[in-house]
Amino acid sequence: MELENKIIENMLQSYNEIGGINHIDGLNLPSRNIIEELTTDILRLLFPGFYEEKPIRLSNLHEWTSELVRKIRYNLTNEILKSLEYCATDERTTSDSLKDVAKSVTDELLLKLPQIRHVLQTDVEAAYDGDPAAFSHEEVIVAYPFIQAIGTQRVAHELYKKNIPFIPRIMTEWAHSKTGIDLHPGAEIGSYFFIDHGTGTIVGETCVIGNHVKMYHGITLGAKSTSGGQQLRGKKRHPVIEDHVTIYPGATILGGETIIGAGSTIGGNVFLTHSVPPNSLVIFEGLTTRILNKSERPPMPPPPPTDL
Repeated sequence: MELENKIIENMLQSYNEIGGINHIDGLNLPSRNIIEELTTDILRLLFPGFYEEKPIRLSNLHEWTSELVRKIRYNLTNEILKSLEYCATDERTTSDSLKDVAKSVTDELLLKLPQIRHVLQTDVEAAYDGDPAAFSHEEVIVAYPFIQAIGTQRVAHELYKKNIPFIPRIMTEWAHSKTGIDLHPGAEIGSYFFIDHGTGTIVGETCVIGNHVKMYHGITLGAKSTSGGQQLRGKKRHPVIEDHVTIYPGATILGGETIIGAGSTIGGNVFLTHSVPPNSLVIFEGLTTRILNKSERPPMPPPPPTDL
């Protein structure tokens, strides 16, 4: 008992002496646990039948959907309200007005879920068409970590566009922890998007990615430098990837002014901090990066001889 009291006193003393990592007697922050559960519930709504322990029947689909929508609507409104109250800077802002905003943002998101489902269907199609190891569309949805990551990001992006604090990032960081794929909620991502394998791939906040883009694992779409810290907030820091681009494993593409032209292929381990024109083939040779036009690519070297 004496040791336990000492531990308690030591911790209380630490709370008193060390600030910045305590949140005591402050406004209620959004709950990470509730938001993680919310994200799973939204994924259940987006992909009915793929997150359930028992099958959903057409006969109870209305009841299942109604119950889930009511749960999400209640919890998301409350968590958005917490976020808005915590970040409110105008003393004239009332709790009732923030509650109206929270309800409005929640309802707008829920009304947009069918549109998000339409885009996610293209992502599933891209994953199935782009991976010969995929057995079926069902396998892609139930097994591929990419689907969990992109499903979460597309929902979080809608909240990000509404300037909702905390929640979009909590959502995508939860997906990051589950999948190893780090998609910032601020990134604008087109349709028919696919990240094969995906582990260690990072897409930064101000990235713009076009349609029919395929990426692999270990890719970074990042900023050239973050040494400016908060002074860089709101500025374009991450690259633009145009339509029909393929980026192979280990590639690093940096900079807000960097544009990867449509139809280009970026080879493995390439490091780019400048734009390349459409239809480029960018390869890593020795210690240098070489940019070719795809129509002028060199012939492949013959395979090495094998022992008979």
